Amino acid sequence: MRLLRIPATAFAFLALVLTGTSGLVANDFGKLTGIIADPAGTPQMGATVWLTPEYVGGRAIQLLTDENGIFVSQRLRPGLYSVKVTLAGFFPSIQEHVSVNSNLNALVHIQLDSILVSLDRMRRPSSKPAESDDWKWVLRTASSSRPALQLRDGTVIIARNASGEFDSQPRLRTRVELTNGSIRPGSASALPGALGTAVSYDQGLGQAGKLLIAGEVNYDQGVSGVLGGSVATVWLPSGKLGEGPQTTLVMRQIRIGDSDRSIRSMRIEHSEQMAIGDHMVMAYGGEYLSGGLVGEITSSVRPHARLGMNFSPHWEAAFSLETDVDAYGLRSQSSGIEPAMDALQTAPLLVWGDGHPVLSGGWHEEFAVHHPVGAHDRIEVAAFRDDSDHQAIYGIVGQSAAGVFRGPLARDAGAAGFWGTRMVYHHKLSSNLEVTGVYAWAGALAPDDQLAPLSSLGQMVQARYRHSLAARFAGKLAKSKTQFAASYKWVDGTVVNRQDLYGESSMAIDPNLSLSVRQPLPSFLMAGHWEALADFRNILAQGYVSLEGQDGHMLVMPVERSFRGGVSFQF
Repeated sequence: MRLLRIPATAFAFLALVLTGTSGLVANDFGKLTGIIADPAGTPQMGATVWLTPEYVGGRAIQLLTDENGIFVSQRLRPGLYSVKVTLAGFFPSIQEHVSVNSNLNALVHIQLDSILVSLDRMRRPSSKPAESDDWKWVLRTASSSRPALQLRDGTVIIARNASGEFDSQPRLRTRVELTNGSIRPGSASALPGALGTAVSYDQGLGQAGKLLIAGEVNYDQGVSGVLGGSVATVWLPSGKLGEGPQTTLVMRQIRIGDSDRSIRSMRIEHSEQMAIGDHMVMAYGGEYLSGGLVGEITSSVRPHARLGMNFSPHWEAAFSLETDVDAYGLRSQSSGIEPAMDALQTAPLLVWGDGHPVLSGGWHEEFAVHHPVGAHDRIEVAAFRDDSDHQAIYGIVGQSAAGVFRGPLARDAGAAGFWGTRMVYHHKLSSNLEVTGVYAWAGALAPDDQLAPLSSLGQMVQARYRHSLAARFAGKLAKSKTQFAASYKWVDGTVVNRQDLYGESSMAIDPNLSLSVRQPLPSFLMAGHWEALADFRNILAQGYVSLEGQDGHMLVMPVERSFRGGVSFQF
C-alpha cells in the first residue's frame, strides 16, 4: 500500500482554515492570515511582513511570523492590500491586490526564493529564445570563466555564463594536481619550470559558510636545494565565490639552494560587496602584502573598490580602483575550477632592483561603459590610468638577483604612468562558444638607445604609446567535453612590459599566442574525476628583446614562452 506524502504547508493551511474562520464575529472587519515558506516548503520563523492598504490614507502594519511561519492580522478594514515579506538570506517577495472582506478570513501563501535557488534557475537551459536583456546590468566584460554582477528587478545577484564554466561536481571536495611548470613564470613567488604537487580541500562550515584550503610543494630539478612551498585559504561566509564577503590568506616560502637563504611572501585580503539602492552595487576591500628575503622583508597595505551604476535598461557604467592585478583576477573568476588552488599563485610579486626585492603594484583607475546589443552581443568602452613606482620587466642577465633561478625574474624599471583606452566587442556564437575582440591604445615601456649599467634598467627604457588588437575564442566541445581558450594579442611596436595589464587579466588574454586546454579522462571504474590540463603561453616566442648595457646585455620580454601541463584528480 502506497502512502501519499502531504507537505507540511498543507497541514498548516488546513489548520488556518479550521481555526481562522471560526474566530470571526459579525462585524465590519475582515481578517488576513498567511504562511511564509522557503522553496522546499519549510515554514520560516521571524519573517517581517508588511501589510499596506492600497486605498488612500491607509497605514502599513508590521507583523512577524511565528515558529510555524504563520502571521495573523485581525480587524482589517475591507479592501485590497499589498503583502511584502523580507527575511535574511532570502529575496524580498511582494503579493499585491490581496482582497480582505468583512466577516471573512483571507488566506495567503508566500514562497521566498533564496540566492542559491535563483542561481540554479538561471543556470538551467531555457526552451525560450534569449531575450534582448540577457546580459542586463553587466558591469564589465569578462572571460568565459568569470562572473558578472547583474541587477534584475531591483535585486543584485551574481550571474555566470554557463557556456564557459568548467564542469564542477559539488560532491567532489578534494582535488590533486601533478604538474610541470608555473602558472606565472618569471616571478620570485614561483619556480619557473618546476615540478609541483598541489592539493586542495573544500570544507563546509555550516552557518559560517565554507572554507577552501590548498597547499603546494614544488622544486627545481636543475638547481640543487631549491625547494618551494605555499598554502592558501579562502573563507566564503556565503558559501559561494563572488556572492558576498571573502577572506583570502596566501603564504609562500622558497629556499634558495645551499645558501641557507629563503624568500618569503604573504598576502591577506578581505573583500565585501553591497547594493546601494536599486541601481548601484559596490564591491570594496583591502589587502596586506609582505615579502622579500628573510631579514629584508617589505610590506604594504592596499585598498580596492568597484562601483557599478545602471543608467537605463541598456546602459551601465562602472568605476574601478585596483592595486593588485593578481588579486583582481582571482576575485573576478568563478569557482568552476578551484579558487583555493588558484589563490596559490597570487602571492605578492617581488620586483628585483640593486639586489633587493620590492613589492610590485600600483594604482589602476578605470571608468567603463557597457551596452548590450541584441541577445548575443555586448560592447564596452573604457578609459583608464596606470601608475606604479616599480614597473616590472621580466628579464634574464647572467645570475639572477637570487643567484640560482634559471628563468627570468621581474626586475625594477622605475616609476612610470600611462593613460589608456579600450574598446571590447563580445559575441556569443552559441551556448558553448564565444568570441571577444579588443582594441586598446595605452602606454608601455620600450627600449631606449641610451646605454646604462644593467642595474639601472629604468635608464634603458622609455614610455611609448602603442595600438594593439586582441582576440579570444573560448568554448566547450559537446561530445568530448574538451574545454579550450585560445587568444592572440598584437602590438604595433616593440614593448618590454605588458600593455593594459588589467584588461588582459579581466579577459584572460596573454600577449602574443596562447592556448589553454582541459580534457576530462576516463575514470576506469574509479570514483572521482580525472582531467588532463595544458597551458601554452607565447607559443611563437614573440616579443623577446635584447637590451645592451654598459656591462653586458639583458634578455627581456613582456611574457615568457612557457608550458604548464599535467593531470588533476577530484574525489
